[in-house]
Formats: sequence, C-alpha cells, structure tokens
Amino acid sequence: YGGMGLDFSYSMAVAEELGNIHCGGIPMAIGVQVGMATPALTRFGSDELKKQFLVPTIAGDFVACLGISEAGAGSDVANIKTKAVRKGNEYVINGGKMWTTSGCQADWMCLLANTSEGPPHQNKSLICLPMNLPGIHVAKKIDKLGMRSSDTAQIFFEDVRVPSKNLIGEEGNGFTYQMLQFQEERLWAVATALTPLETMIQETIDYTRQRKVFDKSILHNQAVHFRLAELATELELLRSLLYRAVAFYVEGNDVTKLASMAKLKAGRLAREVSDSCLQFWGGMGFTSEVLVSRFYRDLRLLSIGGGTDEIMLSIICKYMGTLPSK
Repeated sequence: YGGMGLDFSYSMAVAEELGNIHCGGIPMAIGVQVGMATPALTRFGSDELKKQFLVPTIAGDFVACLGISEAGAGSDVANIKTKAVRKGNEYVINGGKMWTTSGCQADWMCLLANTSEGPPHQNKSLICLPMNLPGIHVAKKIDKLGMRSSDTAQIFFEDVRVPSKNLIGEEGNGFTYQMLQFQEERLWAVATALTPLETMIQETIDYTRQRKVFDKSILHNQAVHFRLAELATELELLRSLLYRAVAFYVEGNDVTKLASMAKLKAGRLAREVSDSCLQFWGGMGFTSEVLVSRFYRDLRLLSIGGGTDEIMLSIICKYMGTLPSK
C-alpha cells in the first residue's frame, strides 16, 4: 500500500528525530497520521478500504484524523455517545467529537461510534469516514495553551450517511482495535518527547553558563548544575524504558503496562524539566522569545492527551493486580 514494510522500531526512530522540530504540534500531527488514525485500518481493514484511505494517507495526499474523544468522554473511551445506526447498506451517524487533532483540515476520520446497544466494550466499531460528507460540521478550531500550530477541532455529526463497507474489521470490535492502537500512540508520544527534553537541558546549560549574576555564571551554583544532572539522569532512564518497551513490542508482546509507565513518566518528566529549566532562564524564560517557554506550553499536553497520568496509573495498577474491583 505504499509503505516500506519496516517494523515498529523504525517509527520510533523517526519519532525521536522529529523531536528536533522546535515545536510539539508538527510531530503530534504526524503521529496522528502514522500511529493513531491508521494502525487499525492497516491491521483489520479490507483491501478496498486500504486502497481508498490508506494508500493516499501513506503517500501524504490525505490528512487523517482520529475521532475518539467527546465532550463528556475523554480518557473514558467506553462512555462515548456518538451512534452509527445501520440502515440497509449504510450507517447513519449522529453525535460529535472533541479534541480532534487535524480535524479542521482532515480528508477522513477514523471514527469510533456505538453500533449497537450492547455492553460498552463490545458495542463499538471503527469506521472510515470521509470528512466531506453532508451533515459533518466542524464547529470550531479550539484555542489552546500550547500546540498552537496544530488545529484541534470540535466536530458534530447530523444524520451523516456512510457506506457500511467503510467498517474497519468486524462490527463490535472497535474498542478492542482502539486499545491496540493506544500502545503505539503512547510509545510515539514518549519518543517525540526525548529530544525536546534533551534540547531544553542543553540550551539551559548554555544559557546559564554565559549568564552572570553576582559576578559568576548561574551554572556555577550547585543548585543549578546538580538539578540539571538529576534531570539528565531521569531522561536517560526514560529513554531506556522506552527502548525496552519497543523491543518487547517488536517481538510481538503486549506492552500495555510498560507503555503506560513510559507515558506516565514522560508526561511528568516533561513538566519537571520544562519547569526547572524555565526557572533558570529567569525573566527570559517567561517570554515567548525562547524555546524553553514554548516547550513548557507544548509538552504540558503529554500528561493529558492520549490518556491522562491518572488513567496510566490505573492501567499500571490493573496489571499489578492492585486496582480495587468495582
């Protein structure tokens, strides 16, 4: 279908290199395209669907978006309300999606919707939805704290008709397919964070070395160089955890626990590194003129998007057998 047929570790190498782009929005947009909106289609979609949607997406001719989160269901995916009701050889879709990355410009959406009244983990399906169909309303581009180069849309569906052949895989398996995608999405998020964290630490070292206060460089203060050493150590631990998780995943293992741990740690470390480094930049850190302030805003999303820190903790606890039963 136009791809190179390489294993997932190559995606991680690309993700890590994309961290050299001095913003979070572009790596995130590429991540949606390659690691969020397309894996289920690649694994479970029909040959016809792949030719229609996957081929032009791989070629870069189509922009893809992922329709999962809703105003009342962010991390709680099972609680989505959007419905796709089967009528003849079509689905009729009603509802809405929120926080849709690239939603203002997307050519198609990988949509998760309820296709039956069954249990919440067994009544959902993934559908390839062309974004130019009647009844699709892109309500607004959301104004965000960070990731400002990325368009994030609120979208409504009003009696949108899509052919039933646009179903990815089997009806009712959408939730399961989406959970598989989340492993790759979360590993991608960690990989794209490594280089920005390294960049922030190095740029802070360079700035504090040449910036003098009371006739000595800021870096000369033990509180500063010790803190930067701690952060650099934490970053290498995160890198090792990511590489271990990716190696296991390439071998065909379920790495939900390790991916959740890496995602949790990446989000928290991003907050630590950006906050500490910004502090050492002083007044300059509070301006929009320096990279550290941009990463401070952009990387804050890591603890929220793709599953919050709290959701990651719940997943880890589930795998540890410490999560209380309902």
